[in-house]
Amino acid sequence: MFHAQWNHWSRAKCFQHPRFGTSTDGPKLKAEDKVTTAAATEICPLENYLVLPDQTMDARIAAARAKLGSTAVILGHHYQRDEVIRFADFTGDSYKLAKISSQSKADHIIFCGVHFMAESADVLGNDFQNVILPDLNAGCSMADMAEIGQVEDCWEQLVKLGLTDEAGEGITPITYMNSTAAIKAFCGERGGVVCTSSNAPGAFDWGFAKSPKLLFLPDQHLGRNTAFAMGVPMSDMVVWDPFLIMGGNTPDRLRKAKLILWKGHCSVHQRFLPEHVDKVRARHPGIQVVVHPECRWEVCQKADAIGSTERLIQVIEKAPRGTKFAVGTEIHLVNRLGKQFADQDKMVITLDDSGCLCTTMFRISPQHLCWALENLVDGNVVNRIKVEKDVKHWARVALNRMLDIKTGGHVPAPAAMVAAHGTLQD
Repeated sequence: MFHAQWNHWSRAKCFQHPRFGTSTDGPKLKAEDKVTTAAATEICPLENYLVLPDQTMDARIAAARAKLGSTAVILGHHYQRDEVIRFADFTGDSYKLAKISSQSKADHIIFCGVHFMAESADVLGNDFQNVILPDLNAGCSMADMAEIGQVEDCWEQLVKLGLTDEAGEGITPITYMNSTAAIKAFCGERGGVVCTSSNAPGAFDWGFAKSPKLLFLPDQHLGRNTAFAMGVPMSDMVVWDPFLIMGGNTPDRLRKAKLILWKGHCSVHQRFLPEHVDKVRARHPGIQVVVHPECRWEVCQKADAIGSTERLIQVIEKAPRGTKFAVGTEIHLVNRLGKQFADQDKMVITLDDSGCLCTTMFRISPQHLCWALENLVDGNVVNRIKVEKDVKHWARVALNRMLDIKTGGHVPAPAAMVAAHGTLQD
């Protein structure tokens, strides 16, 4: 009885906004997008939701979430806006959410993050599960900087130089989580692995144990910061520009390099500059500067500590009352931490007060989440992310290797900065 009433109400309310009038006409669900265990109704169009205020979504999201119960799980990345992440069943960075998605038994995984995260959830999930990305435009500019054709071309050139073979004997490819499923599959097929900022040191140890060279993509900054902290000198690293022959390097330079870094970056973290560290220290004497390893090497060298998103949260959480932090990462998380620890007299501010917003994470709104959930209640799966079978196999291989590697925790603070400012203890 309740289910019938819910379907009647939810379908009706979709089309009762003054702009649209009252109608039950709407686009029909394609057969391949239907939930196999439910009789699908008309899809409620997203446009009907986008014209409504944020605050009108809260009760509807909560009601739909309650109706779906254990059949659905909502995952929220730390960079999501507050209006969305409050509804997440689990929050975390990409590594933590990948582990959670691999263990979930829910029929539907609603991933409030970006496209590559939803792809990884589909790769690691079960065949019966539907992974839903509330807004398909929530992508990642860093992931887009390594296109599969460019990476295959790079590999062919390295093979021609005799530095490796097609199977990866000679160079171990490692891709950051922030990459497409095709890139993950590329690495998996050639004996490589996926890593996140949480376990990058462990992935590098694993890779160097297999071969004398690594190809790391797509984030040059995470690769450089991780390797340097592990004792790899800058002279043993080269950057591969996919738009230049041999990446802009000489054959001799490539032969000598231990680490080949793809020329990619995070548009949010690259905005932080060394002068931002100097300015915040001048304004707030005694402040601790903690930054994400996607930041520039010059910024990381000036910081007191470097760590993944989860690690940065732990550092702030474990610090004594009254500690002051300037954090070099996405602004939504920084603001949330500032509110969370205010009652402990901890000051948490952004390293750059001009604000560093991840615009693609910001795309997912309460309206998108409500639309996805209410359609699920009606038996409709919208915005399903499904990786092709052949890509999924090798991407899963690479991701499973990642999950088997011990989390590296954080990149140690530079020795010079420890001497000058002290370090943050576990």
